[in-house]
Amino acid sequence: MSKYDIIVLGSGPGGYVTAIRASQLGFKTAIVEKESLGGVCLNWGCIPTKALLKSAQVFEYLKHAEDYGLKVKDPEYDFDAVIKRSRGVAEGMSGGVKFLMKKNKIDVIDGFGKLKTGKKIDVDGKEYSADHIIIATGARSRELPSLPQDGKKVIGYRQAMSLEKQPKQMIVVGSGAIGVEFAYFYNSLGTEVTIVEFLDKIVPVEDDEVSKQLERSFKKSGIKIMTSAEVTSVDTSGKGVKATVKTKKGEEILEADIVLSAVGIKSNIENIGLEDVGIAVDRDKILVNDFYQTNIPGYYAIGDVTPGQALAHVASAEGILCVEKIAGQHVEALDYGNIPGCTYCSPEIASVGLTEEQAKAKGLDIKVGKFPFSASGKASASGAKDGFVKVIFDAKYGEWLGCHMIGAGVTDMIAEAVLGRKLETTGHEVLKAVHPHPTMSEAVMEAVAAAYDEVIHL
Repeated sequence: MSKYDIIVLGSGPGGYVTAIRASQLGFKTAIVEKESLGGVCLNWGCIPTKALLKSAQVFEYLKHAEDYGLKVKDPEYDFDAVIKRSRGVAEGMSGGVKFLMKKNKIDVIDGFGKLKTGKKIDVDGKEYSADHIIIATGARSRELPSLPQDGKKVIGYRQAMSLEKQPKQMIVVGSGAIGVEFAYFYNSLGTEVTIVEFLDKIVPVEDDEVSKQLERSFKKSGIKIMTSAEVTSVDTSGKGVKATVKTKKGEEILEADIVLSAVGIKSNIENIGLEDVGIAVDRDKILVNDFYQTNIPGYYAIGDVTPGQALAHVASAEGILCVEKIAGQHVEALDYGNIPGCTYCSPEIASVGLTEEQAKAKGLDIKVGKFPFSASGKASASGAKDGFVKVIFDAKYGEWLGCHMIGAGVTDMIAEAVLGRKLETTGHEVLKAVHPHPTMSEAVMEAVAAAYDEVIHL
């Protein structure tokens, strides 16, 4: 039996980052992976979807070349080539993780790992043991009883990024990050897209004004949106799909080539031995303390299988914190109230902290500032005037409670708010920090100025 200090089960952005940090801290480390290094994020999620979205964005630029004084005659796209590029990017990133494992002297154990008592893991019949075992098995596309996935006509995100043929019509069920990103991608290439959202607004976790702006932008680009609507059944017996949608006005039948189910994720906790070891689970999530220890000593869990936000950067942060605690370092529990969320459709969405609605619900006395990109010189020059930056501050103490952005490149801008909040920066400090001109980032300073009645360019 091979013995390690730490074995990580799963090699997604939680698992492989955890393994690297463990190795850096001097632990003899192994990682178990049943499929491809990098997990869903690198192979079927975060990275390849961004490659698809970049192709869509470039095609959009070509279609609007005249807006920039350029002439491009009848731009065309090759759907197969777009998909192939995305897969190539994913394969390159997975190869990069393989290199990192070798560089950091981490043993990669290929196969399906199952937890056993006594701090052991069985991988396809061979046993391994460790002082600490960290579960990082991630999640997959969640299936609804009314929307069973057959992988052909009713698909999840994995099939959506590798279709052999572009659908003429697509129904996207769910308008979270996955749903709106694929809606944008396929719409930009000419697919007729309809979004069906159960709640009363799209991107429901975002600030109300952000949601309304995205709906306007999407409708302008030809995407149909149905909110307060539910797909109650699908009929795949014919050539395409017929979806029965329940709305406030009654039932409606939608027809399409494909239905994409984007209604959330399901944790990968089945058949990995949790019950055998006695690890506590509640509502599909492994219960852990602030440093990711389960109820059974020597077993830990991070990422999508735990109750925190199901985001790649959260899994990575949790894994690093987990092994640093094991190493005896002084670490502080992760602040889940300061985790940025990013959605990479066009326009992009990025946010951190409280929405205006949440701040008001808490009874806080707040100052709210908003700066539209239509008033930004850089946005005008770039031809990307849709969207805005919105900031929320505590009126008494100047605490930065929340920041919400929608527009071009905002997923790269949100880090300013995350860092500012981490450092307990006040509104006046942001306002007096000189921002470069002309940039999109000026909108952050201008939004703060608007909150304090000092805005210049509005």
